[in-house]
Amino acid sequence: MVETHFVQAVETLQTGPARGPGDPVREGATLTGEQCRTLYQRQLDSRLLDIAARWLREQDEGFYTIGSAGHEGNAAVAAALRPDDPALLHYRSGAFYLTRSEQAGRLPEQGIRDVLMGLTAAAEEPIAGGRHKVFGHPELAVIPQTSTIASHLPRAVGVAFAIERARALDTAGLWPDDAIAVCSFGDASVNHATALSGFNTAAYATYQGQRVPILFVCEDNGIGISVRTPRGWVEASARRPGIEYFAADGCDLASAYDTAVRAVEHVRSHRTPAFLHLSTVRLMGHAGSDVESAYRTQRELRADLARDPLLRTARLLVEAGLTTPEELLRRYELAREHVLRIALETTRLPRLRSAKEVMEPIAPHDADLVAKISPVAAESAVRERTFAGTLPESEKPLTLSQSINRTLADALAVYPEMMVFGEDVAKKGGVYGVTRGLQKRFGPARVFDTHLDEQAILGLALGAGVSRLLPVPEIQYLAYLHNAIDQIRGEAATLSFFSQGAYPNPMVVRIAGYAYQKGFGGHFHNDNAIAALRDIPGLIIASPSRPDDASAMLRTCLAAARTQGSVCVFLEPIALYHTRDLFEEGDGGWLAPYAPPSRWAETHVPIGGARSYGDGRDLTIVTFGNGVRMSLRAAVRLTQEGFSCRVLDLRWLAPLPVADLLRAAELTGKVLIADETRHSGGVSEGVMAELLDAGYQGQVARVTSADSFVPLGGAADHVLLSEEEIEQAARKLLS
Repeated sequence: MVETHFVQAVETLQTGPARGPGDPVREGATLTGEQCRTLYQRQLDSRLLDIAARWLREQDEGFYTIGSAGHEGNAAVAAALRPDDPALLHYRSGAFYLTRSEQAGRLPEQGIRDVLMGLTAAAEEPIAGGRHKVFGHPELAVIPQTSTIASHLPRAVGVAFAIERARALDTAGLWPDDAIAVCSFGDASVNHATALSGFNTAAYATYQGQRVPILFVCEDNGIGISVRTPRGWVEASARRPGIEYFAADGCDLASAYDTAVRAVEHVRSHRTPAFLHLSTVRLMGHAGSDVESAYRTQRELRADLARDPLLRTARLLVEAGLTTPEELLRRYELAREHVLRIALETTRLPRLRSAKEVMEPIAPHDADLVAKISPVAAESAVRERTFAGTLPESEKPLTLSQSINRTLADALAVYPEMMVFGEDVAKKGGVYGVTRGLQKRFGPARVFDTHLDEQAILGLALGAGVSRLLPVPEIQYLAYLHNAIDQIRGEAATLSFFSQGAYPNPMVVRIAGYAYQKGFGGHFHNDNAIAALRDIPGLIIASPSRPDDASAMLRTCLAAARTQGSVCVFLEPIALYHTRDLFEEGDGGWLAPYAPPSRWAETHVPIGGARSYGDGRDLTIVTFGNGVRMSLRAAVRLTQEGFSCRVLDLRWLAPLPVADLLRAAELTGKVLIADETRHSGGVSEGVMAELLDAGYQGQVARVTSADSFVPLGGAADHVLLSEEEIEQAARKLLS
């Protein structure tokens, strides 16, 4: 219906007085005839890609039919920007992508082929390599987005933040100093929590005088699949303090271009956010399987056809005397044949052929490179200034909290692109003082407080990481992470996968977690649920329990992030932050000296490397986090009874240290897993599965916390794993 209407409508167009190619395409516009002609071709190619997508699906050769028909006005936004302005695009941004591709000096056919290879899942597709149809290309500054909602907005704000922050840090970022970030999304997405987080973060920063050069582009077709967006709602929700509002008819190329130019100039010159509201239509339904007549009237569908942006650009050209209806229709048929021919060619290209090929970009890992980089330290004079003459290796043995603090300082001293941020981390130094003094030493550009929004905190990290900075965000409590888990699952961990490593987003997310705090209880400050993290492919999860391990493992995570774009979660046991003793008061058994840089190579902890305590041959207790201290205490009591035990601290919860686990298990033939997380979905399930999958023939048992939230006060003791339970389970296994 869309094609038929376009052809019939073009046939009725009337040629107007001739204008020159350098003249405005109509009175009062700045878009020239030549620009209009060029952008029309990209709009046409985008429309034909949507037609090809449906044809490919009919042939069972294509796998994606959400198209850009009705949104082709976004070509004007691309034309108003520079090809080195980072773009995070809506899934209806076909015309934008094709325009950006041509801006960068590529042949029009190359952009067309990119999109078609995505539709047919060709392994040669330049961004996702056949893993999904996304708009992205490292040479075009287009960062791929894999979500159909607004989860990319916090990252986009982070990219804008990073453009300015890289200059403040005097370090080389990925984008030019005067670049601006642009992100596009649909009208239904303005209601999503992540969109609200993005808007609020940009407004909040601007309100405080910070520069956030971002252009939000809402392509408003008035409907989200079948749910209507109330008239006027997008404008009402867009008007926020510090965000300039621009509106245009996105179906009118001249209007869209002129307004986009003004919006881009505002952001580029003022370095503050703007919201560009483009009114569009949706043609050909939400996707190939969508039957719009089931929820829209024929009158509405006809009204949208009348506003077809491709038709209206054709009218601009004809009425300006720049072409004729006959020429437009001839070019349409030629272009249609050309696009479908390329589509057919892409169906013959190889696709991903094995699980290994599919998973290759999930988590690239070069253990030797990480081992080489993690011991790097600042020059002696720099360290002397950093620690005001008292080097941490000269201090008395440190607690877990102190060790993390000193390691962060050492890392900030050697990595100029590194930033530590989160709620309360600056002047206060965090709730538990872990980051105390860092802002004073390194300044507010590198250690700073954020507002209370976990999605925003992680979004800043995502944007900073993809911009070649090294973000170390803090999530104040593990329970708070769940407010924003998709920023790790759907954004951080997937970017390497859907860009084949072209866009790494390194980060080390510090999280205060687990339970057992004394005098400070309740679910939101004592959370032992980490199943949502362990479910994320490629995510590295470090869980140190001792001060010396924490220091070495943090350096490992930073090196992995910096050298290969790893996304790391660093889980810090709150209850052990200030613990000093192991067996009895005053023994100092949970303190450890800080290793000097000369020993960092020998103390390096590789990702997936466990730590063994003792050489017992009767029982192996496998544990982590708070469980290490409890298990060591239980093991001593069991030893006094004549049993020979060893304790294996996993240290890494993803990937699990399988080789070390199997070795320790085989040495005793009896394994007790002491797991402070929950019985269902806890770490012990993964440990048992690894043992069984490897063919372990010995005995295995587990003790865990209950499938419960953590209550206040002493009631927590009823549902959390205890030393007594570990001892009892061990005796049962040993009997």
